[in-house]
Amino acid sequence: MRLAPGSVVWFARHELTLGWRDWVAMMTGRQHNRSIVLTIFIAIVMVLLHLMAFGLVSPWTAQGISPTPATLTMLTGTGLLFWTVMLSQALEAVTRVYYGRSDLDLVLSSPASAPRLFVVRTGAVTLTSILLPGLLASPMVNMLAYLDGAHWLSAYGVIGALGAISTALALLVTLALFRLVGPKRTRLIAQIVAAIVGAGFAIGVQAAAILHYGNMSRFALFQKDELVTFAPAPESPLWLPAKAAMGDLPALLIMIAVAAGLLSATAFLAAPSYGRHATAAAGASYARPRRFDAIRPFRSGSPRQALRRKEWRLLQRDPWLLSQTLMQILYLLPPALLLWLNFGAEAGAFVVLVPVLVMAAGQLAGGLAWLAISGEDAHDLVATSPVTPRTILVAKIEAVLAVIAIVLAPLLLLLAFSAPQMALITTIFAAISAGSATAIQLWFRVVSKRSMFRRRQVASRAATLSEAFSSIMWAGTGALVAAGSWLAIASAIAAIGTLGLAKLISPDHS
Repeated sequence: MRLAPGSVVWFARHELTLGWRDWVAMMTGRQHNRSIVLTIFIAIVMVLLHLMAFGLVSPWTAQGISPTPATLTMLTGTGLLFWTVMLSQALEAVTRVYYGRSDLDLVLSSPASAPRLFVVRTGAVTLTSILLPGLLASPMVNMLAYLDGAHWLSAYGVIGALGAISTALALLVTLALFRLVGPKRTRLIAQIVAAIVGAGFAIGVQAAAILHYGNMSRFALFQKDELVTFAPAPESPLWLPAKAAMGDLPALLIMIAVAAGLLSATAFLAAPSYGRHATAAAGASYARPRRFDAIRPFRSGSPRQALRRKEWRLLQRDPWLLSQTLMQILYLLPPALLLWLNFGAEAGAFVVLVPVLVMAAGQLAGGLAWLAISGEDAHDLVATSPVTPRTILVAKIEAVLAVIAIVLAPLLLLLAFSAPQMALITTIFAAISAGSATAIQLWFRVVSKRSMFRRRQVASRAATLSEAFSSIMWAGTGALVAAGSWLAIASAIAAIGTLGLAKLISPDHS
């Protein structure tokens, strides 16, 4: 059946086609024979996650699950953690709707309806906000449904409703920023807000757990009797999402109706101004540069020194760097608080810090490495300079690792005074994790793809997943080494295997 050009269904098919091609290209490095390897890898990961979920929920289901205040508190707290991540992703995705697509000039100058395009892209943002959290939550939901009953499958409906609510709130925040600060600053502020929202609730819960119970476990806090005692009555609307996830059909229908109504009303409010805001956002990229009249003296040094200073200066000037690294830096606040409160305690009290710092090093290194390696605006100038390509790459890597060292140094020094062995283990595996993330970004570098420069903050999805699994595996290895467990060998093998797979699926570079 031939679709009418410019219709909602026509735009939807166009968006789905572009999204699918982009995802396949990023995940397979534009080589279709690698899709088989990727499919097998994802299947193995999902099986392992389901096995882990089975081990976690089987003791809970064996005792019987009922809508008690303790159960509702646990489900609501866990749901809030997921929802803040969904809201953070929705804020970033909505920002890209206005700033990130290079086809807006063509579409907005055509006879097609800009409000229709906005409705379709809002639906795409909602779908994106639902898919990733739904995929991450699926092992727990599936195992609960398998062990305790199919009524737990209604949790997928709750995830969909929360995704719609997240998209609606993200649209309202973006519209408010356009009105308050203008298109030039909206993108940066929206990304900073997204980072704070994504990390704020989790950090607050961790800080409360550290201050009151001396540990960093967020889920343990939701199970404390003191918190359950102050919880509202079971009839409170606060428990609506938790009851809906447990199979309460009226609660689920209310959640879906509220989410659909809020998203529809917000899209109806924002659609008429989409063309105007998107055009203003495109024009904001051509801001007039500031002039610096002060004459600075020339600094002599080796080519590598000059390249390192150049990378640090570019990272410092990058308007999106703060939003890229803010979340990773914010996640270092709870470990710093735990170190401060337990300074001078026994070494065993700091085992929990090892995986946190190791994973933070990997994630921070990945973001910085992409900016330094792939976000080279003057690639032709650097490539034609009288410096070897190896020297250029080494200088970029040194610049990235130096920033990681500066960020982690205060925490590692504080840890060294209380637990030198833990500090040494953390330093070693943080360096390995940061080096692995940098290597992955090096394998997936896209310096020849100029079209990527307009959205430099978005790395390859394959690189992002490989980097995340590598950081998790190295963090687990560091924690097991700190605990003196031989299982560290298996975790290290898994981390090395992740790097090998990343190298296998990475695009070929000449």
